Amino acid sequence: MFTNRVIWITGASSGIGEALAVRFARDNARVVLSARREPELERVKQRCIGEGAAESNLFVLPLDVTELDALPGKVSEVLQRFSQIDMLINNAGLSQRSLCKDTELSVYQKLLDVDVMGQIALTKAVLPHMLERRSGHLAVTASVAGKVGAPQRTGYCAAKHAVMGFFDALRAEIEDEGIRVSTITPGFIRTDISRNALTSDGSVYGMEDEDIAGGMDVNECAEVIVQGLEKGKREIPVGRGKEMAALWVKRFAPEMLFKLAKKQS
Repeated sequence: MFTNRVIWITGASSGIGEALAVRFARDNARVVLSARREPELERVKQRCIGEGAAESNLFVLPLDVTELDALPGKVSEVLQRFSQIDMLINNAGLSQRSLCKDTELSVYQKLLDVDVMGQIALTKAVLPHMLERRSGHLAVTASVAGKVGAPQRTGYCAAKHAVMGFFDALRAEIEDEGIRVSTITPGFIRTDISRNALTSDGSVYGMEDEDIAGGMDVNECAEVIVQGLEKGKREIPVGRGKEMAALWVKRFAPEMLFKLAKKQS
């Protein structure tokens, strides 16, 4: 399915992004690996090669999604290397662990810059190419937090709700142009997301949440996502804990969910 397809993954230096890169590399896709940390991208590249990928099919392209003016140039670099972009997976992101009353506005700004504006800007930079070809697939790693509010994550929930809304609306605009749009809604996945989360003053949380530690294996998560993308699913929930049930409770019994969320604070 993905042989020779050009798949660009941001946030590819760890976690879900790394697992997706390895999974697509096994399918002989041409994978663009992007994140801020070039040494970690090189490590992921070598891991992909170790899984059987050809080095010529892997392109390490460091970027910071908050450097909005640089993103069109990054798109040009990908097109220069591979001539096309078949899929963009907007996976870069930051989480949060702090109460609203304690959180500095600069922390909210950073969360929105990384988790929202960076995804929108890169998508807009890639979109003209896909519209011209009348082909392509845009995806974003949102979260269950994009549909459910959780304490100590006001900024993160705001950002993930925003990208869910943006990509759902974008789908309505461009799906008839031959472009698929998928929102990925992971629950608790065993990654470093809580360790890398921002606290009230912008410092790194540095600890693993119990829920994250007991979450789905990241490689299993990647397999579910890839299968969903292959089927062209518009929304791809992935996880198996109580947080996944919260998606249904929010839809059918929101008052119950609000009460349950309050008990988590």
